[in-house]
Amino acid sequence: MHLSAQHGGSHLEIRDLAADDIRPDESSPWDDWDDDWLPDDEQPQQHRAAVVLDGAIIGTMSWHAVPYGPTRGSRAWSTGIALTPTARGHGLGTLAQRMLSDYLLQSAHRVEASTDVDNHAEQHSLERAGFTREGVLRGAQYRTDGLHHDLVMYARTRDTLAG
Repeated sequence: MHLSAQHGGSHLEIRDLAADDIRPDESSPWDDWDDDWLPDDEQPQQHRAAVVLDGAIIGTMSWHAVPYGPTRGSRAWSTGIALTPTARGHGLGTLAQRMLSDYLLQSAHRVEASTDVDNHAEQHSLERAGFTREGVLRGAQYRTDGLHHDLVMYARTRDTLAG
């Protein structure tokens, strides 16, 4: 997979993440996971991509299938993004989320993303990327602080594609 777009005077790409790619620090306050990870056989099959600006990796994106019924037409893609701190706040995540969701909407009717209820920057980014806020998933995510955190669910559907 390879997607690309211009952003100002820069070139933004989303491409398959290679095993030898050097990933930058893209940690954030929302990544506070404990060590009780699900075993590999319980993890969803994830696809991973590098977010590249002018040849330098500035983050990663991932997506996995979410079934809402037994048919292919009932499958949605759940997406996530992590950017380096210096890449945040410049519209790059918004553009990357729009590019990836446009691509994924070719193979499913729905693309969704969730974020912490207090992550207002990501909520605005998703809205600018064309996602619609659908509601709050109460206590959906467990973190190291020993608490279950609420998430906000956003989605785009194929009928939101331009043209």
